[in-house]
Amino acid sequence: MPVALSIPAMFKARALSEEELIAACRQGKASAQEKLYQLYSRRMMAVCVRYASSRFEAEDIFQEAFVKVFKNINSYSGEGSFEGWVRRIFVNTAITQYNRNRKFQKQVDYKAVEEQTPSTEDVISELSGKELLALIDQLPEGYKLVFNLSVIEGYTHPEIGEMLQITEGTSKSQLFKAKGYLKKLVLNHSISDKC
Repeated sequence: MPVALSIPAMFKARALSEEELIAACRQGKASAQEKLYQLYSRRMMAVCVRYASSRFEAEDIFQEAFVKVFKNINSYSGEGSFEGWVRRIFVNTAITQYNRNRKFQKQVDYKAVEEQTPSTEDVISELSGKELLALIDQLPEGYKLVFNLSVIEGYTHPEIGEMLQITEGTSKSQLFKAKGYLKKLVLNHSISDKC
């Protein structure tokens, strides 16, 4: 009967640190690239979904952005968080996709959207994170993009204007209107839940 051999703990593979993983990716090691992909794929797909108008578009942005991460990993200087560097590539890829497809997107009459904010009823606390993200996804494309860049990513209006090739005033207006529209969606969602 064969004897089962146990491998001593010192011979088991240890997990690579982030620095070692980045170095291995810079050398083009497929196993390191796969580990990096596994480490960040869920969080970065969430970023893509927030900026895309469909799941198909989010997957397209996701694939393109990961290619850019691996292609440009040598440009990561080590300053700041690596995840932040990766996230910026994903956001920039989403914005590039938006600008590329802008002429094909359905134009929304933003004047039709109410500029007055609904009542200040605190219904947001009753929503789950998933429900809130679903409501944000219902915003018109321009509103959704500026809202995500400003509120979620923390970009300033001058930065948003430069990225989207719009004026700072347009960015501010889009954010104001997005917040009002979102409040209206939240209130409607709350009312429909009570019925």
